[in-house]
Amino acid sequence: MLTVYESVPEGLLNCEPSELHECLPGPSLIHLSGEIKQPLFISVLLHGNETTGWYAVRELLKEYQDKTLPRALSVFIANVAAAKESLRRLDSQPDYNRIWKVDQDNAEKGMVHEVLRQMEQRDVFACIDIHNNSGRNPHYACINRLATSFFQLATLFANIVVYFIKPDTVLSMAFSNLCPAVTIECGRPDETNGLEHALGYLRAALNLQELDEQSREVHDIRVFHTVAIVKLKEGLTIGLQGQNVTLQISPQLDQHNFNELKSGTVIALTQQDDFMPVEAINEFGKDVADRYFEVKQGSLRLIRTVMPSMLTLDTDIIRQDCFCYLMEPLDLTSSLST
Repeated sequence: MLTVYESVPEGLLNCEPSELHECLPGPSLIHLSGEIKQPLFISVLLHGNETTGWYAVRELLKEYQDKTLPRALSVFIANVAAAKESLRRLDSQPDYNRIWKVDQDNAEKGMVHEVLRQMEQRDVFACIDIHNNSGRNPHYACINRLATSFFQLATLFANIVVYFIKPDTVLSMAFSNLCPAVTIECGRPDETNGLEHALGYLRAALNLQELDEQSREVHDIRVFHTVAIVKLKEGLTIGLQGQNVTLQISPQLDQHNFNELKSGTVIALTQQDDFMPVEAINEFGKDVADRYFEVKQGSLRLIRTVMPSMLTLDTDIIRQDCFCYLMEPLDLTSSLST
């Protein structure tokens, strides 16, 4: 399931995301040499409809077509088949950003092991996984370890940083055992400022000489800790207000992302007052929906102050992934490690 290249395949840099299958047989790892041998690893298109990463990498590689990269670079182009159809994933596939726990048993485990093996063998310098959101969110970075080098890599992109350890099957979690790793969220794929931001970030990361593993100084950032993943319960339906579905969401729902919501805020309308339509899974795998939500007077409401991220109006994404993430501010003074 993995094809490895030591140079950029002919014609690749002319491909749109939906055309990559014409140059690549499937998931592909491209190793390119640079002045510094230790490579930067960049992952794009783990979700086939999140295209900003490919466009940014394509522009970066075009800039270095006739000159040497300042650092070796390894580019992983993941779900080429889903990109062909402009889908997050095909119905026959798992989510390509939920397969990276090495003890998982799935058809992609060989690919996962080989990508990690090759990058460990090459002494990977840092890992950047590029994503888009389907709803309105600010640009932000995610990390899975509270270490200064991870924050340095994250804050090079944005001053909003989200720390999470669940789901633990994401690519950045696997790479965090090898090197500083970050996931960057670049807004919606049709927003040009996301491409410009991602490209500028990749240029800066490629020119980094080192990441400081010892310093404990992290300034001027907002850090949030993901405390629960909210999912629609199995078998329920969801749609916009006015539709005949179990849970009705407002057309303005995604405006709540990264805003502190008070107790009593209505998240959705529901037809059943005696039934909790969502699960809120915490870091220990426990459903804590009753800690955050209540169903009252035909609505799903918050019962404590919390901040959501990744709220979306795309009901396919809600069904395939989640309704949202719930976050709380994180105090770095007691959390930061080296």
